[in-house]
Amino acid sequence: MIALRRLFRLDDDNRGTMAIETALIAPLLATMSLGVFEVSNLVSREQQLQSAASEAGGIILAAAGGSGITSSELETIIETSLNLNSNQLTIIDKYRCGTSSTLSSTVPTCTGQQIYSYVEMTLTDTYTPVWTRFGVGQPVNFNVVRTVQVS
Repeated sequence: MIALRRLFRLDDDNRGTMAIETALIAPLLATMSLGVFEVSNLVSREQQLQSAASEAGGIILAAAGGSGITSSELETIIETSLNLNSNQLTIIDKYRCGTSSTLSSTVPTCTGQQIYSYVEMTLTDTYTPVWTRFGVGQPVNFNVVRTVQVS
C-alpha cells in the first residue's frame, strides 16, 4: 500500500522534466543548426562563383576589345584578378557563323556571312560539407558556365 502511494505521488512530481526534455531535444537542435550552417555555406559559395563569373565577363570584354589577347593570357588575368586556382577556370574560344544558333570550337568557313567570336568560360569548384565526414552525403560540385560575345 505504501509503495502504491509513492507511485501515485511520482505522477504529480514535475521535477527533472526540463532536463529530460532538453536531453531529448538538444541533439536534434544541434544537428539542425549544423545543417543550416552548411547549407548557407553552399549557397554562399554558389553566389561567390556567380559573382566571379560576372566579374570575369567584364574582364573578358575589357581585355578582348581589340587588344588581340590570347585565351591563355586572358585565363591568367582572370585567375589573378579573382584569386582562382588554375584548375578552377577554363576558357575556350568559340565561333558562330552568321545567324547560326550553334557555336563551334574551330573557326568556321562562312560564305558571305560574318563570323562572330565568343569566349566560353567555365568556373568549377567543389565544396565538402562537414557531414560527409560522418558518411552522410557527398561533396558538392559547382559548375558555372558563361559565354561572352567579343566580336
